[in-house]
Amino acid sequence: MARKVRSVRVPDELRQLDLSAVIHECERYLRDLESATLLKTQGNKEAAEALIKAREKDLGRKIGLKVWEARVAYGKSLKEEAAE
Repeated sequence: MARKVRSVRVPDELRQLDLSAVIHECERYLRDLESATLLKTQGNKEAAEALIKAREKDLGRKIGLKVWEARVAYGKSLKEEAAE
């Protein structure tokens, strides 16, 4: 799987967003989905559902943190520009 992002349009507030980290988290999520599928095919449906629920919450939290970090960096850059 290629890890390069060639072109993405994002709002100015998110231009500091670490897209590589976002994609890496999505890769981890996909691996966990594959694991959940294997668990389900082996007859352990409850464990598969628990894994997916836990991973979805974790993914949302980590992506939200990356967006928040980008917004903070954007706010700092606006303050620096206004100070000049």
